[in-house]
Order: sequence, then C-alpha cells, then structure tokens
Amino acid sequence: MNNLELYKNQLEEKKIRLQQIFTQYQIPELEIFESTPTHYRMRAEFRVWHEGEDLYYYMFDKVLNLKVRTDQYMPASIVINEMMIALMDELRPNNLLRHKLFQVDFLSTLSGEILVTLLYHRQLADDWIAEAKILREKLLKKFKVNIIGRARKQKIDLDFDFVVEEFQVDQKKLYYKQVENCFTQPNALVAIKMLEWAIDVTKNSKDDLLELYCGNGNFSIALSKNFRKVLATELAGPSVLAAQYNIERNKIENLQIIRMSAEDFSDAMSGVRAFERLRGIDLKSYECQTIFVDPPRSGLDGNTLKMISNYQRILYISCNPNTLIENIRELSTTHTVSRIALFDQFPYTEHMECGVLLEKRMD
Repeated sequence: MNNLELYKNQLEEKKIRLQQIFTQYQIPELEIFESTPTHYRMRAEFRVWHEGEDLYYYMFDKVLNLKVRTDQYMPASIVINEMMIALMDELRPNNLLRHKLFQVDFLSTLSGEILVTLLYHRQLADDWIAEAKILREKLLKKFKVNIIGRARKQKIDLDFDFVVEEFQVDQKKLYYKQVENCFTQPNALVAIKMLEWAIDVTKNSKDDLLELYCGNGNFSIALSKNFRKVLATELAGPSVLAAQYNIERNKIENLQIIRMSAEDFSDAMSGVRAFERLRGIDLKSYECQTIFVDPPRSGLDGNTLKMISNYQRILYISCNPNTLIENIRELSTTHTVSRIALFDQFPYTEHMECGVLLEKRMD
C-alpha cells in the first residue's frame, strides 16, 4: 500500500468516526478537507542523541518503546528536511555547539523561512553566541534562517524569534507573524482551507464579529472582510503582540484585539465584574450576532457556553470532537448545526480538527 492509499484509508476512518460521534444529531453532509500525504507539518521538534563522534536526531516510538533515529522526517516540510541535514552536518564537528545539546525545534513557512531553536542542558555564554553566528552565516547561503539558543531560564535570539508566513486565502495574500513557542496551526495548507471555509460560512454577514481565543489573529484577520467590525480576545501576551503586527501588516482597519481570557470576557459581558482592560472600549457599539470560538482541547467552560448561546450564529473550531459534542449538547436547546467540516490537520493520527456552524433555532 503506497502513501496515498494509506492516507485515504485513515481519512475515511476519521470520517466514519466523526459521523458516529454526531450520530444522535441530524447534521448536514460532512465537508472533508484533505491534507497532503507527506511534507505537511510546518513545525517539528526532535531530541538529539550523542553517540561518540556521531550526533543525530531521534524520536521516541511509544509502541515499540524505543528511540528511533530520524535523519529525515517525511511529515515535516521540505525545508525542515533540508535543514535537518544541513544543520546536523555543521553541528557534528562543532564541539562547542553540540555540547549538552539535547533538542532541536524547527518552525518553517510556505514562504520558505525557517526558525531553528537549539536547546541545551547548560548555560550559554559569549563563545556560544560567536559560534552560533558563524553557523547562521553558513546556513544563510541556502536558507532564510534565524537561530535561537535556549537553556534553563535563558533565551538568546541571534536576530528574530519569529517567521512571517504568507497565505493565499480566497484570492488574497495574508501575512502572519508566527512567534517561536507560540501556537500556530501545524499544517499550513489545511490551515488555508480552514480560513477559506470560515470565510464561506460567514459570507454576506451584515453584523459584527466577536472572537474568543484569537491567538495571532489568524481567523479574525481573514474574516474581517465579512463583517462591519471585529472584536477579538486573547490572553497570551506574545500572541497579542503578534496579532497587532499582523493587523498592521495586512492593513486591517476594523479589528480590535483585547488581552483578556475568554472566561473573564464572559464575566464582563454578563456584568459580573468590571475590568480595567476594557476601559475606553464601548462594548455596546458592537452589534455582534456572530461569535467565533477556537478553544483548547478541554472545550468551553459553562459561563462561556451560556454567553455564546445568546448569539445568532456560533462558528466553532475544535481540536477535540469529544468536548465539541459535549458543548453542542448544551447548545442544542438553542441552536442547530447547519455546517460541519473535518479538517485533516494531523494525518496518520487519531486527532481530528472540526469546524461547526450553529445557527439559532427559529422555533
């Protein structure tokens, strides 16, 4: 069985499993968005094994309960695979850069940029910086690369700690600053399909949009053209800064980001308590009939569920169908599922990324 056949089979299994999860509800036809069978991951991390003069990446196989040498990794992007070879060729003979190196992280983009993070079980000093700069100059001959060194309570950026991704979304180019150690969708081509699906299900909107868990502004920037105004919340500071950069870079004028958790914002909207961070923001000026949520695997908390149930349309992206169905069970008294999609962000795994549009019941 070749890679394509194997991939098609596992995707069909996911489709059946997702339909079974939703079997108690009358749902529309499931929309399926495939991945490429290889080179789909824009980020990857590998442990490093020292064996005499040799040095190599490895991953741990939980089934076999052993370390597996990983000179190449077919799920990772082509630029990551090329960098894996080039970087290791430079590290093996370099006693200073390889000393107590235990992990290497890669973050790449469709536009060809790559960020390399070297993690150590020792503190990094000026001699490491000098050698790392030489390494970067060598790699720059072939790659658009930045290097970061990390150790306990220590982070050294030789230049930048981010890459800028370029997505062609709905016939428009969008730019996204993606910061090291911050969340980004790992499968870039499927991420584009997710954005285009979200744009499609919210087209012809005449209201405003509220988004919770907006991250670096990934969805809110793409969706801003469908709404009069967009208000988005995010708690993580680096993600908020990245979102502000992305708003300016994409020349978005109708989007405002608030640094606040979804739970706190729910309390603010329900009048439970006031927040200094909302001072000067006229929440009443927003006429949000649509709310977008992309929560963590644990799903939405009770207060947030209660809040979003008041909206005409709920656009829900989930990385965990089990908590998604639990949340939909709560929302089914007020809303029905009008669109549902499976985005295969994580081929060859049990993980499923889902998109659901819920609309207010008319009865």
